[in-house]
Amino acid sequence: MTVRVARWSATHPWRAIGLWLLLVVVAVGLSAAIPKQQTKADDTWIGQSGTASELIRQANLEDKPSETVLLTDPDGPLDKAAATAALDQLRQKMTAIDAVGAVGQPVWAENGTAALLPIELKGNADDASDNVEKLVAATAEVQEANQGLTIEQAGTASVDAGIWKQVGDDLARAEKLSLPITFALMLLAFGALIAAGIPVLLAFSAVGAALGFYAPLSYLFPDGGSVANVVLLIGMAVGVDYSLFYLKREREERQRGRGTVDAIEIAAATSGHSVVVSGFAVIVSMAGLYVAQDPVFSSMATATIVVVAVAVLGSLTVLPALLAKLGHRVDRPRVPLLWRLNRRIGPGGISRRLLAPVLRFPKAALVISAVAVVALAVPALGMKTEPGGLSTLPQSIPEVKTLTALQQNFPSQGMAFDVVAKGNNAEAGLANLQQAAVAGREFVVMPGEAIKKNGDTAVLTLVSVLPDTSADAKKALEKLRNDLVPSALSSAGTTWAVGGETASSVDYGQHQRDQLPYVIAFVLALTLLMMVFTFRSVAIALVTTVLNLASVAACFGVLSLVFQHTWAEGLLDFTSPGFVISWIPVFLFVILVGLSMDYHVFVLGRIREGVQEGLSPKEAVRKGITESAGVVTSAAAVMVSVFAVFATLGMIEMKQMGIGLAVAVLIDATLVRIVMLPSIMVLLGRKAWWPNKLAATAPETRDRELVTV
Repeated sequence: MTVRVARWSATHPWRAIGLWLLLVVVAVGLSAAIPKQQTKADDTWIGQSGTASELIRQANLEDKPSETVLLTDPDGPLDKAAATAALDQLRQKMTAIDAVGAVGQPVWAENGTAALLPIELKGNADDASDNVEKLVAATAEVQEANQGLTIEQAGTASVDAGIWKQVGDDLARAEKLSLPITFALMLLAFGALIAAGIPVLLAFSAVGAALGFYAPLSYLFPDGGSVANVVLLIGMAVGVDYSLFYLKREREERQRGRGTVDAIEIAAATSGHSVVVSGFAVIVSMAGLYVAQDPVFSSMATATIVVVAVAVLGSLTVLPALLAKLGHRVDRPRVPLLWRLNRRIGPGGISRRLLAPVLRFPKAALVISAVAVVALAVPALGMKTEPGGLSTLPQSIPEVKTLTALQQNFPSQGMAFDVVAKGNNAEAGLANLQQAAVAGREFVVMPGEAIKKNGDTAVLTLVSVLPDTSADAKKALEKLRNDLVPSALSSAGTTWAVGGETASSVDYGQHQRDQLPYVIAFVLALTLLMMVFTFRSVAIALVTTVLNLASVAACFGVLSLVFQHTWAEGLLDFTSPGFVISWIPVFLFVILVGLSMDYHVFVLGRIREGVQEGLSPKEAVRKGITESAGVVTSAAAVMVSVFAVFATLGMIEMKQMGIGLAVAVLIDATLVRIVMLPSIMVLLGRKAWWPNKLAATAPETRDRELVTV
């Protein structure tokens, strides 16, 4: 199939190029015409907190969205007269905004250093997101008129807006850095401008097309907030890799004296086949995210599957057309120094030297490499995973900084828990709960009406006095669910649940931990079957699974070392939360298994070619590794550089994802593919291809010891 498609594209280049351009234009048009859908609050309801949210909605007791304006004096205690004047100005401006439902009375901090003004908005949370900029603008105007005070706004809508702005800035920064870095690496790989530009151009067009095609799909799988980042991250990596695999092989065949079309057909039969298998492996792995039953993961999986499919399609269609049209001109214009350096090193020049001792002493190489991987993986045994929260958000986001200051000055603005009770004695039981919780000095109630009631359902909001951290959130939630609430609401016929934003975050993190084993089992089982089908070898499939797990374990170990301790804070510009964000391990696992298959399939394909030619297992490994080393090294360098860019971004989730992927790919492309894989293949010999009869037909006389490589 890959050969037929490549032959048609090579013999009808303008048609293939035109169809690709049409595809990209249509995709961009879809993105402009169809608004991308975002996940809503009820999409993420889960566990007991989800039950609480549903009970509140059924009783029509949902809180109106709100914002809070905080007033402080940077020079010391708050000047009450100046603050009162500023509060009056705020009240006047906020009341004039249509989106504002009510403006509450000012609340003064007991320590005399701050005051706040509560503002209730009309409509629901989505309406608040649409109108919050009007309130932010009004707050900025009052700040401008009162230079002696610090006047800042915080709330769910404004904090979300600040986070989205940070994500947008991070994405723009990643684009600006990743494109020139990738192009520079392609120049090092090819030594020619056109050859270097083609993979980058195709990858970038695949990213744009994928984002466009995802727009209508977002109605089925709404964006949880990370789709654009993930598409750029994975799209640039696999898009460049697939083009690189194909282009390198076509170039290699031309250097052997073959014509352009013949070289393209051979590249399609070999590298093109590997691209299809690799792309399908990534798609299968990403499908494992659906098993997690999480809307955010489902959106990531859908977007990644789309960008990988588009990248594979581009490599099989428009790339052969471009190569056929350019011919030998693809190696023009040459960069003199880089071109001569590439020619002098030759294919696999460096890896040939590294591989020699591995093939000479395979047992020792395997033991040493396995010890190194285990040493990196051991810290993963102590990995702590918690959901992200206020403590993991960058303090560079003004709204996050304001919210932190708000909670420090007003304990009732801290971690809130909604206790919902339904039954005849619901209100009386919640009154008992309030008394017990406040008496223990572990919780406070918000000013105003503490218990809200409608019919047989009542809600009490309790605020923990503990700092807003994941560990403290879990501690406060366990106190409520296991002790205080059961004691107060033990009467027969009363249904209760503890929810709220903080409880939802804790439940979400627990859900991710619970689903991880199922995701791992699904991905490993499918990739195992896929490798058996591709190579007709059970041994190869088992080796693949073991090596994938080795790369993932090393990645998790490095994540624990970096982000659960403080030694790397200055290096990566972050504050250690003492844990890894709960969704990161699940996401990294499926991505790493898919991406590692890129190199694995490509390298094994070249080794199989050697076996088919009649080489001994050791010679086939030498030939396959050295001939593929240049491509694997270049592809790995692109991936590591793109992923490392994300480690420089502001959001700690992006840092953890970038570091995890970069380290895993680096380990996978070096230690695993140049040491562990060849040593295992040499030790297994012809048994590596069991029960495939491929190796059995090779002449036994070729199976001899390699004294030198």
